[in-house]
Amino acid sequence: MRRHLKSTIVMAVLGLAFGALYRYLFDPPDEADLANYLRSSLHGAGITLGVWAVQLYFTSRGSAWVRRWPLVVELIIRSVAMALAVASVTVALEAILYSHGIDGHWLVSELPFIVGIAFGISILIGAIYELIQLVGGRVLLNVILGRYRRPTREQRVLLFLDLAGSTTLAEQMGELRVQELLTRFFFDIDEAIVSHGGEVHAYVGDEVIVTWPLSARPRQAYVDCFFAIEDRISRLADRYTKEFGLVPEFRAAIHAGPVVISECGDSRRQVAYFGDTVNVAARLQAHCKEAGRRLLVSGELVRLLPAGADFLVEALGPTELRGRAAPVEIFSIARHSPASG
Repeated sequence: MRRHLKSTIVMAVLGLAFGALYRYLFDPPDEADLANYLRSSLHGAGITLGVWAVQLYFTSRGSAWVRRWPLVVELIIRSVAMALAVASVTVALEAILYSHGIDGHWLVSELPFIVGIAFGISILIGAIYELIQLVGGRVLLNVILGRYRRPTREQRVLLFLDLAGSTTLAEQMGELRVQELLTRFFFDIDEAIVSHGGEVHAYVGDEVIVTWPLSARPRQAYVDCFFAIEDRISRLADRYTKEFGLVPEFRAAIHAGPVVISECGDSRRQVAYFGDTVNVAARLQAHCKEAGRRLLVSGELVRLLPAGADFLVEALGPTELRGRAAPVEIFSIARHSPASG
């Protein structure tokens, strides 16, 4: 839940503001005192957090049973759950916050109106949340601001990570079963990516591309992200073995440098990355198998790491990568000792 802490705080603040606004717009002026504004703000925060809790449940692993149904059925179930949550929280807080308790007039005249407003807001929150999940919060903000309407050059760190042996797995398990494995794998590693400041740029077959702006963030986080993914999959090894008969293995490469970013397409827009940095990262990841290493990084990335970083860094020398004439300085990175499960 740590990844949702900031969003939860934002929802609570918005709820406080909505509660105060509701008091200002719809309640009698003679009740506009500080105590009532405080009650209304707490009421609004409680309703908003109730809505947010339902939203988080329906985007968690525990709600997988809902996503097996057709979309229309899922939407109906989510809507009913949201309405029940809003009504329950509203009634409970009315009884707790107000000394007069709950009367019949409030249940008939005000409760339906409050539930209707809250339900409309919940739909808006859900839509915004799904949009952020679809394109990424950082990318969405930049698209809204028009940052990528024209090609823009940025300094980025790119991590390319793919599932090892996916072609063989498809032959052994079948394509549908391998896709279930990939879906589970990508879901399980997402928390490690987000907690280390990364943002998923794209899923391409059995590969995920993660990016970071090259900023003041602790630069060891780029490498730490890979090892956090290792630890996450190690902790889930028994579950994977039980469900799929194997534990997924993966290889990755990290590179840093200038990237050109631009919106592409019309009927279906996409923020795309171009440039030599992207090509080198992809070729470096493909070279992992030949080099027999789980994590390869470029010299540009190594030079970003802080002095004294707790890694085993092995220089593999300048290497000519497939499709690229100029050699690239390559390093292998490993930990001194595996983290305990």
